Amino acid sequence: MNKKKNTRSILILLIIGLFIITAAGAYALISPMSNNGKTNYVYIDADDNVDSVMNKLRPSSKGISLNVFSALTTYTGYGENIRTGRYAVSSTTSTLQTFRNFRNGMQSPISLVVPSVRTKERLAEELASHLMLDQEELLDAINDEEICKKYGMDTLTIQCLFIPNTYDVYWNVSVEKFLDRMKKEYDRFWTAERKNKAEAIGMRQQEVITLASIIDEETANNAEKPMVAGMYINRLKINMPLQADPTIKYAWRRFDLKRIYHKLLFIDSPYNTYRNTGLPPGPIRIPSIAGIDAVLNHVNHEYIYMCAKEDFSGTHNFAATYAEHLKNAKKYTDALNNRGIK
Repeated sequence: MNKKKNTRSILILLIIGLFIITAAGAYALISPMSNNGKTNYVYIDADDNVDSVMNKLRPSSKGISLNVFSALTTYTGYGENIRTGRYAVSSTTSTLQTFRNFRNGMQSPISLVVPSVRTKERLAEELASHLMLDQEELLDAINDEEICKKYGMDTLTIQCLFIPNTYDVYWNVSVEKFLDRMKKEYDRFWTAERKNKAEAIGMRQQEVITLASIIDEETANNAEKPMVAGMYINRLKINMPLQADPTIKYAWRRFDLKRIYHKLLFIDSPYNTYRNTGLPPGPIRIPSIAGIDAVLNHVNHEYIYMCAKEDFSGTHNFAATYAEHLKNAKKYTDALNNRGIK
């Protein structure tokens, strides 16, 4: 009799234990995985396997939820089809739904800022630091004439494709799809109003962007940019060399120069706007939207000269005559000398 009673007690305990385990598992399925009440992100790349995925999940996941997630990977054969991407482990999404997101590639986009940088090399480096795409693969693509031609550009103007803004993109986006997206955003940026303004000043879109890149290098003061744009447009109208110091820095790839000495002006480069008239063959940086709109909405005035102000405010003195310009230039040169700037 006692033996039967003991057997029944053990059976009851087993049933209770099984119920508790089942209930705990069911609770873990429907409860959030996050162990800190926040949304955390896990990045799964092409080299990951089930073990590495679990290791990436561990710091931000509850223990029981992690065990359930692991069981689901075994039950569903997740390891045979791991999807790359950026996935959220949140305080509001259940463990089951989180697993489904991982299994089905339902990732969370990132807010990517296209940077206003000077060179294609720097652009590829910046983008690759935020995306899964390979830096060299992207650089090779934007240096490929045929690929650039697909987007209506060449290797000297391809930087025009990148409008510096914030975009929601998937972390594992391919180079081709990323460039397609940039073309879509480029076309969206060039509204009918902007196109009409570019046409009114006799410029193609890429020329507007190229001039905007020079203006952005000349001044960080957005309020002054339309004045600077007006000055350069006046020079273009009379076929006067732009004589833009930032283009000399770009030609030499010496962006740290504080002063542009006479000996630097003789470099044989299409970007040397002291030797060549008109615009350089492409932008010298990815310009800001403020810079682009400054060209399209430039101030109409009579100035054809400008020189940095002697107070180092980042703004300029403008002049309509060379004699007046020389006076402004002397004030700035004296200020440089007084500060010992070489």
